[in-house]
Amino acid sequence: MRMTGSEKGLCMLGLPPVVAPPAEIDDGPIPEAVGADAVGSVLMDVLDVRLRHSRAVDPVFARELADRLAALVERGGKRLRTAFTHCGWRAAGGSGDATAVLRTGAALELLQACALVHDDLMDGSLQRRGAPAMHVQLARRHWAAGMHGSAESFGTSAAVLVGDLALAWADDLLTETALGTPHGRRLHEEWRAMRTEMVAGQYRDLHAQAARSSGVDEALAIATLKSALYTVARPLALGASLAGADDHVLGTLRAAGRCAGLAFQLHDDLLGAFGDPALTGKPADDDLRSRKLTYLLALAVQLAEAADDHQAAAALAPDSDPRSEYAVRHVRAALRRTGARDLVEKKIEELTAMSRDHFERAGAHPAVRQEFDALVRSATGTRPPRAQEKA
Repeated sequence: MRMTGSEKGLCMLGLPPVVAPPAEIDDGPIPEAVGADAVGSVLMDVLDVRLRHSRAVDPVFARELADRLAALVERGGKRLRTAFTHCGWRAAGGSGDATAVLRTGAALELLQACALVHDDLMDGSLQRRGAPAMHVQLARRHWAAGMHGSAESFGTSAAVLVGDLALAWADDLLTETALGTPHGRRLHEEWRAMRTEMVAGQYRDLHAQAARSSGVDEALAIATLKSALYTVARPLALGASLAGADDHVLGTLRAAGRCAGLAFQLHDDLLGAFGDPALTGKPADDDLRSRKLTYLLALAVQLAEAADDHQAAAALAPDSDPRSEYAVRHVRAALRRTGARDLVEKKIEELTAMSRDHFERAGAHPAVRQEFDALVRSATGTRPPRAQEKA
């Protein structure tokens, strides 16, 4: 099938184009959306089995690594990826027993734990979900026990193993789920693609920091690979796969998810620069101090250069070193003064609207469209469309 220019430019990076939707789903009863409590219950059962096995393998490993991983997973927030998986399942006509959806969501939560542990380690982040980051916990364990060698090196190495364990548990659970459903092959294909995209995005992020990149296109590529596909596009497709969706529906949902996921990441970038640590569970300065390449930062650099704003350009320059509080304040001021913050907020609104348009083309029941809209607004911090506000 030949792609049009608009399809090629859709949101970012090469996922299938949006195609004609299938017929409308029957207006039968629609179950309520799966919430954090439902997948949390499944996760507790999964973790209980994994922890019992870990203790049988080795009690020290279980106590110091497996238990810490379980605690991190249990401190999870809104279970956003599970919610999008359920939404994709319903959009493709799924109904009745949602056990496979919940187990897929639980696998996503375990994969998220892997990503968080490794990401915190690579970024040098000290806090996650309101508690010390995994490598910090393990370094403190080394120091408290009076072990030999470097506590930092021990924490780093042990945290890598925790992330690997989370990935192994996630893969085991997804494989078990795939083997128990008639649509397991398609489910596994989506999962396999997502894992590779995650690693590619993480490496592009690492590469950009090492190269001190500041390009807008590179920032968008990282945001798409590392977050947008993994947070929304692939979870929607995983859920739809469990309902036996065809290529048309899958492509449309991926397009919707890519836009929504990119909006989510841009919102997260704003929180990383301006958010309240009491609400985000992590310091608001980390991205700025490490000069992490985000769309927000890249856009500000571009705007500063176009306006010959030398003061802002100096504060945002790739070779700047904003580790002091004074320097961080200058970076925040530059993000505001260049207009980058306002433009990113507008971009989030545009992407959110695009995601709704694509999702409608999947032919989902109106109640499912409302569920998707509510999820996207919650993830991106956007307000409802005016028509809905008036209602």
